[in-house]
Amino acid sequence: MADFPFDIVGFDLDGTLFDTSPDLTAAVNHALALVERPLLPAERVRPMIGRGAKYMLEQGLEASGGFDPEVMRVAYPALLDFYEANLSHGTTPFPGLIEALDDLEARGVKIAIVTNKFERFAVKLVAELALHHRFACVIGGDTMGKGNAKPSAEPIHEMIRRCGGGRAAFVGDSIYDILAAKNAGIPSIAVSFGFLMQPVEELGADAVIDGFDELIPALIRLGDTPSAISSRGALPA
Repeated sequence: MADFPFDIVGFDLDGTLFDTSPDLTAAVNHALALVERPLLPAERVRPMIGRGAKYMLEQGLEASGGFDPEVMRVAYPALLDFYEANLSHGTTPFPGLIEALDDLEARGVKIAIVTNKFERFAVKLVAELALHHRFACVIGGDTMGKGNAKPSAEPIHEMIRRCGGGRAAFVGDSIYDILAAKNAGIPSIAVSFGFLMQPVEELGADAVIDGFDELIPALIRLGDTPSAISSRGALPA
């Protein structure tokens, strides 16, 4: 296992590691109910996930009667408070995740999270799922400051720094994940089972997997490509 091509594998959180849609849907609907808007089913909310809570609620308001800044002002803090108190009630790891993490750990790979969810929510969720010990770092959408969430390369570069440097790859389910990896100069893998905003083939990832049982073979294949060799763990000068 010593010749595994990557030292670090980073993951998006929502729609990649975990199916968080039950708890995010509940939070959106709590906020919508507070401002007397119709509730949304989970299948309407899933494509709204991935750019942070504010974007998700903006889309939820648009879908339930139209966006209104004054309504947003009331609904947004209510969504955050509700979600923070209820963020792990229905959230579950995607099938095969734990086995994939076990395999990566056995190969000496450092595992990290880079999400556009607020850092405090991501850290709390991973702890409540009793998986905090599996990740070398958790970087949220607010960790690097305003304007530096994915698709910015900055959280990916920070992930590599915090993990001690080395060859890295990133796994996600949205265009923001794939662009962040590309902007950071590292290979990307898209998961077809996530909260897709568009067909997975349109994301432009270096590889696509349909389940976590395909992750290790995909990483090995990526490690053999010239682009992966030239960009492993690239950091800005």
